[in-house]
Amino acid sequence: MKTKNLIAMMILGTVAAGCAEKQQPAEQPKKEVTPAIELSNMDTTVNPADDFFRYCNNNWMKNNPIPDEYPSFGAFTEIDRQNELLIKDIIDEVSKDENAAQGSVAQKIRDFYNAGMDTVAINERGYSELLPYFEMIDNMTDKAQLAELMGKLHSEGIGGFFGAGGSTDPKNAEMVIMHLYQGGLSLTDRDDYLKEESQEMRDKYVEHVAKMFELTGTAPDEAAKKAQGILALETQLAQNSMSRVELRDPDKTYNMRTLAELQKSTPTFDWNTYFKNAGAPMIESLNVGTPDYIAALNGIIVDTDLSTIKDYLKWKTIRGSASMLSDDLSGESFEFYGKYLYGLQMQQPRWRRVLNSTDGCLGEAIGQIYVEKHFSAEAKERMLNLIGNLRIALGERIKQLEWMSDETKTKALHKLDAFNVKVGYPNKWKDYTKYEVKPDSYFQNVHRAIRFENEIDMAKIGKPVDKEEWYMTPQTVNAYYSPEMNEIVFPAAILQPPFFNMDADDAVNYGGIGVVIGHEMTHGFDDQGCKYDENGNLNNWWNGDDTIKFKERTAQLAKLFGEFDVRGYKINGQLTLGENIADLGGLNVAWDAYQMTDEAKANKSIDGFTPAQRFFISYGTIWRNNSRDKYLEQQVKTDEHSPAEARVNRTLGSMPHFYEAFEIPEGSKMYIAPEERANIW
Repeated sequence: MKTKNLIAMMILGTVAAGCAEKQQPAEQPKKEVTPAIELSNMDTTVNPADDFFRYCNNNWMKNNPIPDEYPSFGAFTEIDRQNELLIKDIIDEVSKDENAAQGSVAQKIRDFYNAGMDTVAINERGYSELLPYFEMIDNMTDKAQLAELMGKLHSEGIGGFFGAGGSTDPKNAEMVIMHLYQGGLSLTDRDDYLKEESQEMRDKYVEHVAKMFELTGTAPDEAAKKAQGILALETQLAQNSMSRVELRDPDKTYNMRTLAELQKSTPTFDWNTYFKNAGAPMIESLNVGTPDYIAALNGIIVDTDLSTIKDYLKWKTIRGSASMLSDDLSGESFEFYGKYLYGLQMQQPRWRRVLNSTDGCLGEAIGQIYVEKHFSAEAKERMLNLIGNLRIALGERIKQLEWMSDETKTKALHKLDAFNVKVGYPNKWKDYTKYEVKPDSYFQNVHRAIRFENEIDMAKIGKPVDKEEWYMTPQTVNAYYSPEMNEIVFPAAILQPPFFNMDADDAVNYGGIGVVIGHEMTHGFDDQGCKYDENGNLNNWWNGDDTIKFKERTAQLAKLFGEFDVRGYKINGQLTLGENIADLGGLNVAWDAYQMTDEAKANKSIDGFTPAQRFFISYGTIWRNNSRDKYLEQQVKTDEHSPAEARVNRTLGSMPHFYEAFEIPEGSKMYIAPEERANIW
């Protein structure tokens, strides 16, 4: 309900009561108020100077063990689960309309979800829906046919060898171009294939691949042989892959090539045939993100037996489709990718898996209904005000930087002023008219969605970038910064407690969603974002030795996180550098913006905590999280985000105002000497 309408109703109610003195006004239902800070979640027996993360969250962690079907459980998961129920209500409501017109959004949502829930039909089909793909692969009699086959498989969402797709040209951000990049691995990281300590994982992987082949009709001995050949092939791909840290450098991954130059580097693979069968328009030039890898493919294809290439492509087909197939295949896939790799004890319930798939394939159709039901104009208005205040605060911080030249400051401020801001939902919604959904096959509905999205993706190549497009749905609990678009985007779903609370004091909202806003803004100036100018072009806009000074300061932050371990797992300070810069910058910017408020100036305590303390407690609260050891092991290896505990304790260690708010003494576990703290934006 809009605030103005609510006030009007209150006024009208008062007048009516005055005109009819004998009539008692009806008792109004009390508005449910979400506490700004749930004190019961805190553990004040923990010294905040020793472990601020546990001080804020220890009781919540004790009272919220990880459900068996999750690798970790935290604030994001809580909102996700709430959102899933809201989305399920939408789907259930839409599904009641048995007379929905064929081709309508209601019909598509209803039939997609119901087909996914029809486990009887899915189990009866077994793996039969894979057979046309197996036949297509078996029909390849010569490696010269591989390009045509790969184009067709990629258009169906079946991976293998490399990835390709349309995206913004980093040096001409107004246009969409074709990008080509490494891919084709089935384990979580290239080092899983190369490091000695991952031998057990490789052994388990081979067992899993063999089992999946057995479940799709291959004899055990033959299945084991196929699995070994696939591991050997993927190991060659891994040996030629760039590391995750290298992939973070946009200068290294921007390599424009003509089609002729690309063809010369891989003479055995007909790229023109590939692009045609993948649904792309005529390609004259493209960005080869990982040129050494693509060039190495030529030798790998030449040296690998055709039979092994076929086995590999069948495996990619099986692996990518397992969740849509019978219980034996989806269950075995879970045993390895869920249970072994991440420590999950059970699969998500069927309704949740199908709901997430429905949401993935019809996201904006569901999102449009979600916004109408669950996103208020007041929340958007308050969010825009917060963003405006944080933009001012970041601008002032840039002006006051002692390590940056005035000329570079001017360019940085121009970039900040040019930020595009999107809140809640897109101005125009995706048109699903051409996406056909039928009630007969979950598998086919998913693949039709993949083809539908592939056609949209490929049609963008060679055309201007659509500035109105969103890369997350409104019901996604997240936010992002796009360097090529130079925009910050906050979907409706993140505007909920503990991140954003309409009932909370400013300290809590600035320490929560304010930091998230500042985080995304700072991404425009992290070690990647700082390489893009105000127009979204990959372009060095730094002057003199400013870049050197910036790198010195970011190196100190990388060092601080590289020295920090969580439960014995070391953080990769280089891999997580961009997110750590954004966390620290977001905290500083949100703090400065909060100081502009009347509440901060009044400095009145609530529940025994000063506004400054409430700001930092709110920050600690948004990262509350329990995680399994196996999940944590994978996270520090593959995720650009540091574990939650580090995002709180290590980031706050470089925040001077935190020391003041909680009187953190020298020598405590949270303490970092002033000369060793990171100070960037």
